[in-house]
Amino acid sequence: MSKILEGLKYSESHEWVKAEGNIAWVGVSDFAQKEMGDITYVDLPEEGDDVLAGEEFGALESVKAASDLICPVSGTVVAVNAELEDTPEKVNEDAYAAWIIKVEMSDPSQADALMDAAAYKAFIGE
Repeated sequence: MSKILEGLKYSESHEWVKAEGNIAWVGVSDFAQKEMGDITYVDLPEEGDDVLAGEEFGALESVKAASDLICPVSGTVVAVNAELEDTPEKVNEDAYAAWIIKVEMSDPSQADALMDAAAYKAFIGE
């Protein structure tokens, strides 16, 4: 059973969003990291990069697969979790503590359109 946190929003591509005002922390769900297995590399964007909802902003690589990271909201990257470059396994240890990027959202209502915990739980069939 995957850990699904209340209070976060989830995308169909298995990213989570924690929105506060116009700032969104973005990471991958516990379900996604379990499906991928041991994460060996995180491809991060640069601070200042513009990201679009539904578009790729980076990638995760594991011993089993590589998977694009799809941004659930549009805006500008204001921070990246550079710690993941040296310790990508932190995503496996706690997918919700290991945020990947922080985005200043151009339209904060985009986060409202994502799935809540109950909807995401149903989406992944748990």
